[in-house]
Amino acid sequence: MQPLKNVKVIEFCSVAAGPFAGMLLADFGADVIKVERPDGGDSLRSWPPLSDGFSENFASLNRNKRSVTLNMKRPEDLELARQLVLEADVVLENNRPGVMDRLGLGYSWFEERRPELVYCSISAYGQKGPRSKEGGFDLTLQAISGIMGVTGEMGGAPVKCGVPLTDFCTGLYAAMAVIAALQNVATGGKGTHIDVPMLGASLAIAALQTSEYFGSGKDPRKLGSAHPRNAPYQAFKAQDGYFAMAAGNDALWQAVCRSLERPELADDPRFASTSLRAQNQEVLRELLESQFATMTSDELLSLFREAGVPCAPINTYSEALADEQVKEMGWIQDIMLPGGATTKTFGSPLRFSGQIPGIYRNPPSLGEHNSEILDGLRAQLAEKDA
Repeated sequence: MQPLKNVKVIEFCSVAAGPFAGMLLADFGADVIKVERPDGGDSLRSWPPLSDGFSENFASLNRNKRSVTLNMKRPEDLELARQLVLEADVVLENNRPGVMDRLGLGYSWFEERRPELVYCSISAYGQKGPRSKEGGFDLTLQAISGIMGVTGEMGGAPVKCGVPLTDFCTGLYAAMAVIAALQNVATGGKGTHIDVPMLGASLAIAALQTSEYFGSGKDPRKLGSAHPRNAPYQAFKAQDGYFAMAAGNDALWQAVCRSLERPELADDPRFASTSLRAQNQEVLRELLESQFATMTSDELLSLFREAGVPCAPINTYSEALADEQVKEMGWIQDIMLPGGATTKTFGSPLRFSGQIPGIYRNPPSLGEHNSEILDGLRAQLAEKDA
């Protein structure tokens, strides 16, 4: 399943947000050429764990790509980079605003020379504005966007989401925008410069929190695993640890009460509606956990699954990856690293008519495709100069 097989993407990206966007396009068949510095390349290449000296983190975000190395301080390499872009459909870059212009690779240089080019710039705060020159990482973006303000237990220290949420949601926005812009070009429109700010993407995925503020004038607050408008809907403590249960509507709440043989809870006026249960969720949690303390997590999960109430164990990643559903869907795939070591990666979670976008190219070593890609370009440039 390669709907983008005729699309060429030049990626000037490092670490997470940009490489993730590039990998999503590559999974759909785009020819993604990753341009890296000769002195080490993408800094993610040095991140552990290392297998035969190759970063598993880097491998997880750079499958299905080719790699070339260019030193933009050398005029001949800059010319090669420009030629790569002039023959491409898409540019992905995640440098600070202004860096690509200073290198001579900004959108303005290509706009007239390659009017159909889709040029996508990922940055912390956007291409203009009072913060545009500031850098940012997932931590600082989770902080400034409000995500850390609603993460963790009430009264606790600031906590970030354990997954680099802002990096990956920004990468998703970037890939979606690129595909939309390519469709516009395919139907006769012009190319465009897409501005994808991590701050904007992080606020956009917080639609429930921003709308809560707009509607009430009050800041959403930390609730741990609980929900501001739903209950019971959180992690609960059982005899042997914690599990998650989400009775997100009245019918499911009634199912919980029947499962636990607690008709008095179903009839309690404090819990008569979703909003009332949310308002009284602390006392509701205490009542439920007094019973949960006499049962194991597995017993409770079995009970609620039988009743059709959404529930789940709180897994480690080893447990999550070993789940029977993950195996059934075929999401974990084998890849080979440049040194010859075989490892596993989490492939695309999507299916098209039952078919998973495949891994057709292993993650590249630094500059692995220099000869394959650059020799032809050098020959073209030499002909022009002759």
